[in-house]
Amino acid sequence: MVRTGGRLREKLRWSKLYSFSCVRPSVLLDPEGPHSLQGPGYSRIVHCNQPRLHRKKPLKYPTNYISTTKYNIITFLPKAIFEQFRRVANVYFLLAAILSLTPITPFSAVSMIAPLAFVVGLSMAKEALEDWRRFIQDMKVNSRKVYIHKGEGQFGYKHWQKLRVGDIVKVEKDQFFPADLLLLSSSYEDGICYVETMNLDGETNLKVKRSLEVTLPLDDDMAFKDFTATIRCEDPNPNLYTFVGNFEYERQVYSLDPTQILLRDSKLRNTTFIYGVVIFTGHDSKVMQNATKSPSKRSGIERKMDYIIYILFTLLVLISMISSIGFAVETKYKMPKWWFLQPKNSPDLYDPSKPALSGIFHLITALILYGYLIPISLYVSIEVVKVLQAMFINQDIQMYDDETGNPAQARTSNLNEELGQVDTILSDKTGTLTCNQMDFLKCSIAGVSYGVRSSEVEIAAAKQIASENPNAHGQHISSEVHWEDNGGDFGTSEIEIDAGLSNKREKSRKPVIKGFSFEDDRLMHGNWTREPNAGTILLFFRILALCHTAIPEPNEETGDVTYEAESPDEGAFLVAAREFGFEFCRRTQSSVFIRERYPSGSPVEREFEILNLLEFSSKRKRMSVIVRDETGQILLLCKGADSIIFDRLSKNGRMYEDDTNKHLNEYGEAGLRTLALAYRKLDESEYSSWNTEFLKAKTTIGPDRESQLERVSDMIERDLILVGATAVEDKLQKGVPECIDKLAQAGLKIWVLTGDKMETAINIGFACSLLRQGMKQICITTGNIDLLAQDVKKVAKENISMQITNGTQMVKLEKDPHAAFALIIDGKTLAYALEDDMKHQFLSLAVGCASVICCRVSPKQKAMVTRLVKEGTGKTTLAVGDGANDVGMIQEADIGVGISGVEGMQAVMASDFSIAQFRFLERLLVVHGHWCYKRIAQMICYFFYKNIAFGLTLFYFEAYAAFSGQSVYDDWYMLLFNVILTSLPVISLGVFEQDVSSEICLQFPALYQQGPRNLFFDWYRIVGWMFNGLYSSLIIFFLNVHIVYNQAFRAGGQTADMAAIGTTMFTCIIWAVNMQIALTMSHFTWIQHLFVWGSVSTWYLFLLAYGMSSPLISGNAYQILMEALAPAPIYWASTLLISMTCILPYFAHISFQRSFNPMDHHVIQEIKYYKKDVEDQHMWKRERSRARQETKIGFTARVEANIRQLKGRLQKRKSSLSVHTVS
Repeated sequence: MVRTGGRLREKLRWSKLYSFSCVRPSVLLDPEGPHSLQGPGYSRIVHCNQPRLHRKKPLKYPTNYISTTKYNIITFLPKAIFEQFRRVANVYFLLAAILSLTPITPFSAVSMIAPLAFVVGLSMAKEALEDWRRFIQDMKVNSRKVYIHKGEGQFGYKHWQKLRVGDIVKVEKDQFFPADLLLLSSSYEDGICYVETMNLDGETNLKVKRSLEVTLPLDDDMAFKDFTATIRCEDPNPNLYTFVGNFEYERQVYSLDPTQILLRDSKLRNTTFIYGVVIFTGHDSKVMQNATKSPSKRSGIERKMDYIIYILFTLLVLISMISSIGFAVETKYKMPKWWFLQPKNSPDLYDPSKPALSGIFHLITALILYGYLIPISLYVSIEVVKVLQAMFINQDIQMYDDETGNPAQARTSNLNEELGQVDTILSDKTGTLTCNQMDFLKCSIAGVSYGVRSSEVEIAAAKQIASENPNAHGQHISSEVHWEDNGGDFGTSEIEIDAGLSNKREKSRKPVIKGFSFEDDRLMHGNWTREPNAGTILLFFRILALCHTAIPEPNEETGDVTYEAESPDEGAFLVAAREFGFEFCRRTQSSVFIRERYPSGSPVEREFEILNLLEFSSKRKRMSVIVRDETGQILLLCKGADSIIFDRLSKNGRMYEDDTNKHLNEYGEAGLRTLALAYRKLDESEYSSWNTEFLKAKTTIGPDRESQLERVSDMIERDLILVGATAVEDKLQKGVPECIDKLAQAGLKIWVLTGDKMETAINIGFACSLLRQGMKQICITTGNIDLLAQDVKKVAKENISMQITNGTQMVKLEKDPHAAFALIIDGKTLAYALEDDMKHQFLSLAVGCASVICCRVSPKQKAMVTRLVKEGTGKTTLAVGDGANDVGMIQEADIGVGISGVEGMQAVMASDFSIAQFRFLERLLVVHGHWCYKRIAQMICYFFYKNIAFGLTLFYFEAYAAFSGQSVYDDWYMLLFNVILTSLPVISLGVFEQDVSSEICLQFPALYQQGPRNLFFDWYRIVGWMFNGLYSSLIIFFLNVHIVYNQAFRAGGQTADMAAIGTTMFTCIIWAVNMQIALTMSHFTWIQHLFVWGSVSTWYLFLLAYGMSSPLISGNAYQILMEALAPAPIYWASTLLISMTCILPYFAHISFQRSFNPMDHHVIQEIKYYKKDVEDQHMWKRERSRARQETKIGFTARVEANIRQLKGRLQKRKSSLSVHTVS
């Protein structure tokens, strides 16, 4: 049952009030006739209330079923296998596994096939699990229910996925639209409904939609019993803001436009119900047309690893060719002399008469034998390490949100190391940076600023100053950073907060009343009546209470009134007016009633007759209401952007302009959204003549209607008298300014891509310090293009190209090193800027700016901008968002981060990582990203080092064994080398290594730049590790051979056999690679010690147990440790000597680097080791100040800019004083 308030509300005919946004004159057709819908792109025909006609050709439209998965039952195996064999190493191991089935393999088939099957199977299982989660989310959406017409005027529930084109649906309040609908009627008498499009464009403002006049009678279920009509319209396309079509009903044709279209995934608000007919279903709907396919992402390190595999494969082929040629030569020239091998009875492999064939066979043997150069265990180890890293991210208590109970979640572990290499962050605004909550914080009335609370930006900046001035606790900030000048030249303080009290202020500033954080006794509790300009203050409060389109919703149980407003700003103004004593309590078709507590002291209900409403639009940037008060006086009350209002002030209405302008600048610097308020008194005759013109324009038929309305509105919105200004805080999510500041100090670039209008985006830019006073804004728009030109598109492109060129020149010619530029562009302009012939020019300008804000962008444009940045710069991009409109850019970016906020789970389901709030991005990147990048990079380099050191010794021995394919090591040694004896230390390196602690990462954000600069995985370092492996292999093989070859090894004087020398060499390898990883590690726990030294101990334990086993199992290694190696001093001496010699180059390199050319983390490690951070605070503070990338965004940059400005003015003042003294 509809509430009483709702019934009263729905009797309002808003068409009598609205002038621009949704009202159409109640006529059948424009003089030009219906839209011309001929040609490609306009072929869709919809038979309303006849869905069966669309199930067969030629109108076979898709169902409403949607799928966002990468695979299905049929495609999973082929696609997933293809994904696995995109890895070059897997292709090699597949070939090796196939060849292991032949008789020429040196190893058993099982030992080659089993590891490959395990690695590929593990990766495919992980892909299947991630895609299953997407499938479950799709099923939840497809299984939602909607009220649908089943025939004979009867409605019933059906799942969304069963909806068809032509179906009539009934959607109720706060439900999502299941498909793209044509609005037929609503619970309002004149067919209006309110729509929230947050999931489409991120905007929280409600959009007003209105049905055609002819379908208004279709307002109950039975009305659809015999209803039929035909819609001819555009084909499916991704344009959210356009629609062209005709509606054929009762032998008449009516033109359709976007004001009648309700898009899938938008929500019905403030309206009890609507009826609509389905036009586009499933993947034809505009929101799905904006979706992008789920991509398969690979990290930059993994892609680079492919090139290393190519190099190693080339090396493998090279040494295999050398080995096969050597074997062919030995077979031809020496085999006949080796009578004991019976060459005449040898198979083709050893036939001296066919050396070439023998060489070819041996090439295959060698390719498998030397396969240890390309370790398949590397992929297994990386998978294990990444999964464990993801577990640590998931369990990080510092990224757990107490309010929602949501932890951080690594939804895929493939991209952990990419978190440490991000160059550009592309962020949504609404719900990501902001909470969708407005709080009335300050105001300026009659040139006086009111409101003593500080904004989040001011508090964050004060904390920054306090942290840099630790001795200032409990005191005012030192004069060096104090903004207010006693002479008044600098204006009111940007940050005038006691550093020691900033935390208390932050706690106390949590509003008790949602939407109202104002605090100033001069205005509260009726105290404003004692102010000098009480009359102006009264008018200010009445403008807040009257100039809006909100609807009051009385709660019959509590007696309280809540407001359903088109925008959060309006809601905050009405709450503020109520708290000041001017409560908007009810509305009728023609009047608004305000309950005023002051100045009389007791509540008095006053009626104001609404004569006209000129609503807000992004083009007008203002809203006006014309009212008649109880005395009969006609007033025009106006609120809007200060630049617009100031241009419309009369000469005698500028009394407070200078003071108000100064306050507006201060509010903007504090990150607040501002509006100016003004009024004008109208006499009866003036209003009457204007209203005649206005009604004429309002009922104009044709395309000139809106321009006529704008012209007439502009006539009355002149000669205004300024009253004051409001400052509303668009509540940022907790910690957003600090997070952005830290990310900026880490050297990251931040772009904001939002569906909001430009003014809102700019305000948020100021709020989170992406913009600041003094930053030069380059705004690129299509606003000044001549729409009457013959080729509008060509003119627009030329105009935009010129604007981009001018902006680029401005950036290039700027000589001030501290100058900062901000690029601001809207979606309409962006559509041209992203075209092939202009996008690189646009990107060049954007990269040269400190911050970039793209407004009014569609989901597809977000994805296109992300792709442009990713491909154009070649650097790692991260996209972060919380709504369905962000899915495209999240999937397009190298890394997608979803915020599990209030807009559903679409963004999270499409993301690679999810966090509960934007502030956790700081720790995710600066701590976990930094660690994961260095861990994976060092782990891979070490892996190649140890396998080259091990694998090449096999090649060297071949020269001593006539290239016969004989291995110097026992098969069990080779099997256990990567699986057990060296696997755990390298996994511990990848999971637990920390060059510095998490606290140090956050204190020294510039350390993060080691990732984007790729300092630990560049070719210099990779080749260095490879040469280290080459050096170790040479030392291990030739020193062992040289020491043991001609020496008595056993007590009886016997020399070492192949088993003894092979085991000695293998012991040296185990010691060398484990000592090397111990030197590489910066952070030791008992786990690392256990794994490293435990691996060495395991080798000896294995050797003992293996030697004690039956000779049938151990073969030549029977009792080798107890009888041959342990009693021989030369075994222990050579192990010690060779192991130490192997690590000498790395030890010398790291010693030299730390002494003469230390990296950033080396300096910090030494400071922490010698406890200089405790003993020498001055040095510690100096190092911390150096550990910030130079940035022009964030509140640190804002503070530094103000300090420079202050110092400059002080310098000027000193200069002027010096001149006066001399004179």
